[in-house]
Amino acid sequence: MKRLILLILLSAYGLSSSAQTAIDEDQLGAWYMYFFNTKFKDSQFGIQGDYQYRSWNLGSDKEQLLLRTGLTFTPKNAGITFTMGYAFISSGGFGEDNINIIENRIYQEALIPQKLGGRFYLTHRFRYEQRWIEDLDMRTRYRYNLFINVPLNKPSLEKKAVYLALYNEIFINGEREVDANTSVPFFDRNRTYLGLGYGLRDNLRLQSGWMKQTTNNWAKGQLQFSLHHTF
Repeated sequence: MKRLILLILLSAYGLSSSAQTAIDEDQLGAWYMYFFNTKFKDSQFGIQGDYQYRSWNLGSDKEQLLLRTGLTFTPKNAGITFTMGYAFISSGGFGEDNINIIENRIYQEALIPQKLGGRFYLTHRFRYEQRWIEDLDMRTRYRYNLFINVPLNKPSLEKKAVYLALYNEIFINGEREVDANTSVPFFDRNRTYLGLGYGLRDNLRLQSGWMKQTTNNWAKGQLQFSLHHTF
């Protein structure tokens, strides 16, 4: 029975199986997030990460708890930052389902910032993940995210700057067979986001907006509230 419930829940995250999860696509969810990054003094190395609580509704129905931290390396005059890190994920079922699935993940990524014109701040993020979800074989996933921030009342993302924030991220599965009876599709999911941000300080920004997440099985809107901290 536990394995059947596991397969049902995983199908909600884009896995193809014979079972379907009844997810209310009209119910608005919410993600609460803290992002941070810092460099070690006089070094090309640093750390970055994000801690997130994701809810199927606006707070009480846990979708995921995600804790992710990585070591960064920024080569001199290269315009790119590399990261290798680890993430712990605890995923809950929709509604009254009290199942809890644990995932351990290792990831590698490259961040490439780009500025277009005077106000368009772009960041390209390429991420490769190795995922260990309980009771399933190890699997991998490829991700590409394009972030765009556009200050509206200031020339940069500084203190008191109001800015438009957009991103789109696509997820592609690597290994298709995750056990003898379960396979995943090539396309895993897509996320499209539109929001507004405000510079509390030069190194601290508050952001909120709306994100649409689409998988092969469902599509659902999420409010996002995030704090972005550089120190």
